[in-house]
Amino acid sequence: MQLRSWTPVRSLAAAVAAVGLLLVSACGSASDDDGRAQAQEETRTGAIEVVSSVNQWGSLAKEIGGDAVDVTSILSSTGVDAHDFEPKTSDLAKLSRAEIVVANGAGYDTWATKSRGPDATLVSAAQIVGAMDGDNPHLWFSKDARAGMAKEMADAFSKARPKQRKRFAANLKAWQQREHELDERMASFADTHDDLTYGATESVAYYLMSDMSFSDATPKGYAQAVANGGEVAPADLQTFQKAIEKGDVGILINNTQEASDATNMLVGTAGRSDVPVVDISEQMPDDYDTLVDWIGALSDSIFTAVDPDYGKDSADDAGTDTGDEKANTTDPSSESSGNADGSQTQTGTDDAGDTGDTGDTQPDPGR
Repeated sequence: MQLRSWTPVRSLAAAVAAVGLLLVSACGSASDDDGRAQAQEETRTGAIEVVSSVNQWGSLAKEIGGDAVDVTSILSSTGVDAHDFEPKTSDLAKLSRAEIVVANGAGYDTWATKSRGPDATLVSAAQIVGAMDGDNPHLWFSKDARAGMAKEMADAFSKARPKQRKRFAANLKAWQQREHELDERMASFADTHDDLTYGATESVAYYLMSDMSFSDATPKGYAQAVANGGEVAPADLQTFQKAIEKGDVGILINNTQEASDATNMLVGTAGRSDVPVVDISEQMPDDYDTLVDWIGALSDSIFTAVDPDYGKDSADDAGTDTGDEKANTTDPSSESSGNADGSQTQTGTDDAGDTGDTGDTQPDPGR
């Protein structure tokens, strides 16, 4: 069994900037071979064949590339353990034929980087942020990694199809605006809530929770045991359960793709202790088309799980304004339509009976 003892990547923003400087330096020393390669690229027409190892990054490639790219994501099911995933021969063939391969890296999808063709361009999240094997690989949950990947994709697509550079730049700008709005929502929640804590059955959402200013209250013994890929000692599990029962953990994050007897027990303890549970998968569910939409929905679930009344005041105000406008409309020629719906759906488990079947896979919380 592969051990997954992960550590979080520190200072992702600084790492992205540093890699950007290296890329600029590399571009400044282009050789004759680079010039010939560029000339060959400029002769290519049609959609860019992009193969992504996982659908998280594949969805972002679609946003940045638009109609100019044809994106295939190899791993897109929330019912598969990505860390134990073994691609089929047909998957490897797709990677070998791709013009651009999009990978996560940091040991998460080594099969993808090894299988790309010799002329394929690689866009790797791990390379962009400076992550290495052993670091927490769930980089799509990091705002710095998403920003770096979006920019690198736009650059790679522009190099592959120079005539469509403006289109890719426009798509990138539109994406950056949506991502900025998401960042502002996270910052606004953090500004109005103090001492935010969470515990996690494994560290899939470490970067997301950090971006939202939550402190990780997962007991170290439990976290280390899961990170090493071994069985959790009864004492470590009991320590975690007591932390939940005492209220030291404000919310429990549960990775649905890494179920075990231990995680089911923790979810049950949270349900009995009135500690909200938010289920998070590693792969993006079919319900969402874009990475920003999915991350935004997860953020909203966390907001309302921690504070069920969060956002209701603004929603009520919007509804009152709409009602006033309708009430004051006496001119038959004037029209008013629409209403404000401030309801939000909380994702979670309230009791031990809703934890699902017990799996035999090992949780994999890198820390």
